[in-house]
Amino acid sequence: MYRTRTLERYFLQASRQFPVTLVAGARQVGKTTLLQHLVSDDRTYVTLDDPLVLTLAKSDPALFMQRFPAPLLIDEIQYAPELLPYIKMESDKFHKSGLFWLTGSQQFHLMKGVSESLAGRVGIIQLLGLSRRELNGQGHNSEPFLPLPKGGAGAKRPDSGDDISLKELYNLIWQGSFPAIALTTNNNRDIFYSSYVQTYLQRDVRDLARVGDEMAFLRFLRAAAARTGQLLNLAELARDVDIAYNTAKNWLSILQASGLVYLLEPYFTNITKRMVKTPKLYFLDTGLCTWLTEWSSPETLEAGAFSGAILETWIFLEILKSWLHNGLRPPFYFYRDKDGKEIDLLILRDNTIYPLEFKKTSSPDKKAVAHFSLLEKLNLNIGPGGVVCLVTQSLPITPGASSIPISAL
Repeated sequence: MYRTRTLERYFLQASRQFPVTLVAGARQVGKTTLLQHLVSDDRTYVTLDDPLVLTLAKSDPALFMQRFPAPLLIDEIQYAPELLPYIKMESDKFHKSGLFWLTGSQQFHLMKGVSESLAGRVGIIQLLGLSRRELNGQGHNSEPFLPLPKGGAGAKRPDSGDDISLKELYNLIWQGSFPAIALTTNNNRDIFYSSYVQTYLQRDVRDLARVGDEMAFLRFLRAAAARTGQLLNLAELARDVDIAYNTAKNWLSILQASGLVYLLEPYFTNITKRMVKTPKLYFLDTGLCTWLTEWSSPETLEAGAFSGAILETWIFLEILKSWLHNGLRPPFYFYRDKDGKEIDLLILRDNTIYPLEFKKTSSPDKKAVAHFSLLEKLNLNIGPGGVVCLVTQSLPITPGASSIPISAL
């Protein structure tokens, strides 16, 4: 069953502006399904997963372009970067928008080839898994999240009116956001993620880097999943997996390139030297993350030691999706000083900082927002902030901060 994706509106807008539009993202997030839903009868669909088609694309890209004329949808373009110069020539020849729609799963090598071959001709869009609003059929009504008061000017935090229980929430987190598992009740989650990781190891990892020891890479993947929502400590990660530091650095770039992890940078300024420069690591799908860390059910996950970190990850991802799926670069940072005082998320927009905390609580107090006052020394406007948590309605905590129900995401 198809769910309207928030990105549809922005994708069509980009396609009207550029001759080439690329949707990038991890495997199985719904890139192909999204474009096939939007495609018209005159646009040909071709996938480079087909060995015969791929052989033609790589060995004779000119003949490929003759056989499959624009308007064209090419799936998994990263397998045949040889096509990119020919796509450029076709784009320059016809001077029309919407000629080529592309999907790609490996962002590092893909983006390098696209930026070199299609500079100025391509609109690049990133797709993550289903957001909660998309899953609930509200994808068309999702705006970039800001913690503005309900009814305020430019408010981007509508109360969704669909309260979610703790059990439902952790079931959502445990299942994850890949459409193949999130939209069905009869698919076996463990089989899906086991197959996903095996395919990922055998195809994407081998394409992106020559990883000689797949079992060591899998241990690295599990160790990274266990650290979601934490400051990135590559030396510790390398030590735990028993690999060299430079290997860990290279493997982390592979996880980023294949759309599995996100590094949230700290807000840093020379005004104060006491702020850390280390990013935080977030897994981009909570279902994959909980499978890798071997939580057998939503109930054990909610009751376990991983409960807070995975909830923080899920909240962050919902906010991230609300920006990316509206075609916007997320202006996201976190704050942490050398005394360990931290603010989970800073959204910086129009020279104003909006601070957010993520808590597994239904009764946030002033202690939850105590660190917001640290922002006063940054010489920026401080907008409304809040604590995203398990409350059922938004209530003031301080004059500048409120509790924010998870159901409002």
